[in-house]
Amino acid sequence: MKPVVYGIPNCDQIKRTLAWFAEHRVPADLHDYRKSGAPQGLLREWVARCDWETLVNRRGTTWRMLPDTEKARLVDAESAVRLMAAHPSVIRRPVVDYNGRLLVGFDPALFATTFLR
Repeated sequence: MKPVVYGIPNCDQIKRTLAWFAEHRVPADLHDYRKSGAPQGLLREWVARCDWETLVNRRGTTWRMLPDTEKARLVDAESAVRLMAAHPSVIRRPVVDYNGRLLVGFDPALFATTFLR
């Protein structure tokens, strides 16, 4: 099974991730949020497999540009799903789905132990 990398192609972290996969000859598919969206069903699956606070990037530009009222509504998994569906750029990148595992963030050491066995 090929890993699926979720993100935005012009994001530096996604570029690093795809470069890492290419360098190590690990075939991967890219799911572009801008073209294909971030369906709520997928996001609900993610928050069931991973802490929702790990998935929401509170340090990025998208988060900083959100109105304080919208930020204040982020209180649980369901509100995180609604926020991420409405603003996919607020999802921490990359999210890599592989063999039932969800890897969040660019981590070459973790990628090596996961994909280069």
